[in-house]
Amino acid sequence: MSAPTRPLRSHQRSLSELVASLARGEATGITDILAAVTPGGGKSLLPVIAASRLIAAGLVDRVVWVVPRDSLRLQAEEAFADPAWRSALGHTLSVRAADNSPDPSRGLAGYVTTYQAVAAAPALHLAEMRRHRTLLVVDEVHHLPALSDSESGSEAAKNEAAAWSGALLPLFREASLRLLLSGTLARADGRRILWLPYRTENGAQVPDIEAPGWAVIGYSRAEALAEKAVLPVNFGALDGEASWLEGGRTSGQARVGPHRLSGSGPSATTRPALFTALRTGFARDLLREAFYATRRLRAERRRKRGLTATEAVRGLGKLLVVAPDQASAQSYHAMIQAWMPEEQARRDVRIATSAEADAHAALAAFRLTPEPAVLVTVAMAYEGLDAPEVAVVAALTHIRSRPWLEQMIARATRVDPHAGDYADQHALVFHPDDPLFAQFRARIETEQATATRPRKRPTGAASPEPRPLSREADEGIVPLESNALGLRYAMLRPGPAVAMARPEANEAAPVPPSRVERALRARVAAMVTAQAVEDEAELRGRPGAPLPHRYNAVLKRLFGNKSRAAMTAEELEAALAWLERNRLQDHLHLLEGDSRYAWSARRRWAGMERRPG
Repeated sequence: MSAPTRPLRSHQRSLSELVASLARGEATGITDILAAVTPGGGKSLLPVIAASRLIAAGLVDRVVWVVPRDSLRLQAEEAFADPAWRSALGHTLSVRAADNSPDPSRGLAGYVTTYQAVAAAPALHLAEMRRHRTLLVVDEVHHLPALSDSESGSEAAKNEAAAWSGALLPLFREASLRLLLSGTLARADGRRILWLPYRTENGAQVPDIEAPGWAVIGYSRAEALAEKAVLPVNFGALDGEASWLEGGRTSGQARVGPHRLSGSGPSATTRPALFTALRTGFARDLLREAFYATRRLRAERRRKRGLTATEAVRGLGKLLVVAPDQASAQSYHAMIQAWMPEEQARRDVRIATSAEADAHAALAAFRLTPEPAVLVTVAMAYEGLDAPEVAVVAALTHIRSRPWLEQMIARATRVDPHAGDYADQHALVFHPDDPLFAQFRARIETEQATATRPRKRPTGAASPEPRPLSREADEGIVPLESNALGLRYAMLRPGPAVAMARPEANEAAPVPPSRVERALRARVAAMVTAQAVEDEAELRGRPGAPLPHRYNAVLKRLFGNKSRAAMTAEELEAALAWLERNRLQDHLHLLEGDSRYAWSARRRWAGMERRPG
């Protein structure tokens, strides 16, 4: 079945109109374009649009597209080769996924390379930029930190991301035009992003998106849903209970539980219960639900298309399993294979982790061919995996930060052109019914129904491999057993307000400022508490005040030493946006040697010691 031609989405039209204006000489002075696009929204087409228009107009001769990972390098090459878009855009350009051999373009319209390759051979790529008028495309630019004066030379080599920035900066300077792709304007480490202009606002450095020479294009989840560019999500929340052994107790008290996964809010048992559930019987039960849901979907699509059980075709739907660590991924892989005949298991179930020699081949086969139908991974499919056939996700990860979960869910929200009408498709995500995931789901539901502001993709290291909670880090937490108790579904479709997510939509009725501030303060407090509960097991045993107190102090230091009670509504919104994309745990160093924090911590500890019991 050939993929039908689709119209450009609003952000793609905006870029097309902008580069057309550049080609006509109307948009003078624009040298930098920043595009922030929600996951699954169609970001990879933007370089194709820009390059095809600008090369045809004679404004540039070549395109150089730099990506953070090798798997994205191949996907970028495929974007230019897509026959449907070649026809729709009327272009005949080709680029090649290049290594560091001489003449990376080989007579084509340009090439795609990685941050690592540029850092390994900066002179080669700089020479190419100087040889031709070049459109430089930098994917996931938030991975590149701005360089300080001390990092301009050998100091940058001590940090991988800074080394990338040091190698790429001369390319930025030589490019005729720059197209920067990212879903966020902030980094987890608080550093500025390379090349972006900044201004001071309320004492903090923020990107100046209105700087001269810059054009900014955004595309939010609400806009994507309104345009049917991404699929609605059906969450299958599986509740359960878990028991474990906890270190530091006497032998008669070592067993903890059983404790339920679900609850009205995070508690001291939330994290250990989840840790245990992902490594014992509960994980098998959730995997089984996802596996049989995928089988039913594939069988139904075969029936509708009149296919036999052995015909290998695209568009039947696939299962992506996201594991908490590589050992668990191996266990899940073996478990699923055991549910199939041996020959089918070898063909249909693959694993892709950094420890597997054929991981990239497995990813490519999962994306581009009818088989395999199941892929088990940890982080290799986290960011940028373009596999529209993924219809079901088994979310067996311990990570509960919004950016991580958004990226994971986005693997299943891409519209599959081979699977029929949009109305017949939806994403199905099975997950543990713990309160931390429930909070994330509530935020997604609100966003899908109200179209408030664009939500960006995560910041952080270029390889977002999650830190597994090792048994050492958990001070001897040993999973004993767990089991599933009940499954409930919740379909999150675009609500009525999403249809109004247009520039001409009426503004919401005003809310009294004090009520807005109270609601924002409550949300900030809930997110700080959620991170503290999530990190409790990993940081247990470290000296200091209780984790929520430490995290509140970190947040205060990050926002100009202002308490939540003293923050304006705009500052509280900024704190919320920061918390959604970053981890307070990564900034605990801000409290080192801080006499104000030490004094408040001593007062708090003294108060706790005076309490009865």
